[in-house]
Amino acid sequence: MVPVQNDRRATTTLWRPTGPEELDLVRDLGWRAWPPRLPEQPIFYPVLDEDYAIKIARDWNVKHDGAGFVTRFEVDTAFLTRYPVQQAGGRTILELWVPAEELDEFNAHIVGKIELVHEFH
Repeated sequence: MVPVQNDRRATTTLWRPTGPEELDLVRDLGWRAWPPRLPEQPIFYPVLDEDYAIKIARDWNVKHDGAGFVTRFEVDTAFLTRYPVQQAGGRTILELWVPAEELDEFNAHIVGKIELVHEFH
């Protein structure tokens, strides 16, 4: 994770590959929070590498949902220290695993808005 210093506190850039349904829920939340996980989704996993997020959105979300999107957002770096980086495969396949029951607290540490940065159909 590479911290970015803004005018108030250090933040870390994260990416999230997502399908159209989750993106609609983020839009409904004013681009400021992630929606609650479904019962079969015990973990929210933002990723640390934009290329990895693109690969998931393009190769998985498009196949399963007809469209895939990549979002980018900033989170308070000090808060993120509670989530060890998980290597889910290769050297750049890095994720944070946020338990579903901690997502509200995670959302409270998002700095600014969630941005849509890539779209695949």
